[in-house]
Amino acid sequence: MTPDKRGQPGGAEVRLENVSFSYGETKLAFDIAFQASRITAVMGPSGSGKSTLLNLVAGFEMPDAGRVLIGGRDVSDMPPSARPVSMVFQENNLFAHLSVEDNVGLGRSPALRLDAADRDAVAEALRHTGLSGKERRLPRELSGGERQRVALARVLVRDRPVLLLDEPFASLGPALREDMLGLVTMVQTERDMTVLFVTHQPEDARRIAQDVVFLDDGRIAAHGDAEGFFTETGPEAFLRYIGRYPADGASRDIARKRT
Repeated sequence: MTPDKRGQPGGAEVRLENVSFSYGETKLAFDIAFQASRITAVMGPSGSGKSTLLNLVAGFEMPDAGRVLIGGRDVSDMPPSARPVSMVFQENNLFAHLSVEDNVGLGRSPALRLDAADRDAVAEALRHTGLSGKERRLPRELSGGERQRVALARVLVRDRPVLLLDEPFASLGPALREDMLGLVTMVQTERDMTVLFVTHQPEDARRIAQDVVFLDDGRIAAHGDAEGFFTETGPEAFLRYIGRYPADGASRDIARKRT
């Protein structure tokens, strides 16, 4: 792990080393390293294995073979709670009966046994995410964007080197989604975290990703610098996926005329 802007441990490399996983007839295989302290967009068609890849990193799924390493440490047999990872889901996983403050506090103590330092950390996370003054509200009293801010505030108090985002902003409108992407970028910059985020939105990847990993049929079809993915010489399968490459395999000159 590299030191972050506060002199604390920052992001960690995430490596899936010859990992295989199957459910039913579906077979997935991943062999990929995600650089420390960078934002990587994980993209691909529905059913290509994007969420499963994140779940393997988080520990919600266990590989049939291969290893998952975070910061060089083999975490393949560790439960999710022991891994140096935080995850934000599309449905944000807030407890409806708990206040904003308590939902964030769960990131410090699942039993909500919070000391003064914990409560200070919660207050700072709420301030950082623009939720000061809403500590006592319940999730149902918040907008969709505010609920996702609560989920991110919980990430801040956990202070893990790796952040996984499984389409958490998919249900938000364009303006709110843009706002949340900006918040993720700010948090990543300040904490120097390693961020892997699943998205179906090319504009989201272009907005904040430094790298892109493209999955197809349960495999890593392409990976590399985000800027190169969106040029006319980007990976053919990816350009076809985002509608910038002719489906019939015609020349890229035709593709250029369409963009």
